[in-house]
Amino acid sequence: MESRQETPALMDTAAEFLSLIGLKELEHCLFTETLAVVATGALPSDEARGQWWMAAQWAPYKREGEPVQNCILVQARFRGWQDGVLGSSTLKAYVTPQLETLEQEEQECLEVNDVVVAVASPLLYVLPPALGCALQQCPPECYAPCNATHRPHPTEKRTHMVSHQHGMTVTKILQEGEAEPQCQSFSYSQAELRGLLLEGASLLLLRVLARRQTVPPGLVFPAIDNEGYLCTSSYSALGIQQQAVGSAETEVFVIERAMHTSRGISTVWHSSFLPNGHLIQMMQVGSLLLMLLQDKSILSKSGAFEPQLPFPKEPLNWEEDIQLCSWFLDRKEELQLSHAAYLQQHPEVRALLSDFLQALLLQQPHDPISFAAEFFTHQRPIDIPFTPTGSASPLPSSPADHRPANRE
Repeated sequence: MESRQETPALMDTAAEFLSLIGLKELEHCLFTETLAVVATGALPSDEARGQWWMAAQWAPYKREGEPVQNCILVQARFRGWQDGVLGSSTLKAYVTPQLETLEQEEQECLEVNDVVVAVASPLLYVLPPALGCALQQCPPECYAPCNATHRPHPTEKRTHMVSHQHGMTVTKILQEGEAEPQCQSFSYSQAELRGLLLEGASLLLLRVLARRQTVPPGLVFPAIDNEGYLCTSSYSALGIQQQAVGSAETEVFVIERAMHTSRGISTVWHSSFLPNGHLIQMMQVGSLLLMLLQDKSILSKSGAFEPQLPFPKEPLNWEEDIQLCSWFLDRKEELQLSHAAYLQQHPEVRALLSDFLQALLLQQPHDPISFAAEFFTHQRPIDIPFTPTGSASPLPSSPADHRPANRE
């Protein structure tokens, strides 16, 4: 296992910078946002090819034999189409307020198809996905017409990292189609990880830097690339720029993040932020796709975002899904039985509700909400005796505070 040994000075500087990030700063960075995945150079009105979202929130973290820690749960997901291939990736990381990663898991998946060519001979040929239906390249033995079908060949890669008292263990699993998964595991010592900044923590750091509207020169951290190798990640400010949000334009603060691997390969991202830390645009330099905020309606005049769902909304035809429909019917029956059993065990509930409706209709107050609050707080409205349902005695006139609606 090759690794890149970072200098102690770099590690010390990185660790000191992270230790100075305040808890209040992080509190402002805990929110959810969603961007559309579009083609590079696309117009704001163009149809999205996918979706990217990120959420950060406080969450408990528990490991066997250790006390529960209150840390930040960072989740991100990408899903989009490129060149007819559906790709997706997910990230889940538990991060301390000092941006130290306790545990992180990344998953990448490409849903490609092999082209299976059936020829007149009993042989079966599988063409690489890049060739598509290039039937003219069938072997010379093929003298009869060919039939081509697409066979799913998903490729999935998982990278799991977990810290412990001795350092960090990295486990990689590669699954290609129906082949046996390939697993590789290795560890790094604590001395190699001082000041380490992994992907989940990096997404939080970008929000912190965006809210500060400044990036210190020469800001570099030890990191681990998507192959599990030690590397470095650098951050620099590209300044204030004008960028589109839907059909409007706004000022954004642009940050460049670069990952420098030990193999001499660098991957660069440009991220554009509002002053409140919300992301407007993110792109990998050289990629055909970018993540873009298209809906300007979620921006208020102050630049703040309206509340969003913690997870992106997706269409779900549960009635057409046999399993989901079965779950729904089972749950519905379970709730009905539970509710009926509760009411049977507490007959006073029906009497209480009946008495309230009787009092409400007889009194007809102008403010039924206040009337209800007063009724249930004292178990009866002021000066009105609490009588069981079915009592022949009519309720007396309403108090002064709750005059009937049909009276002046």
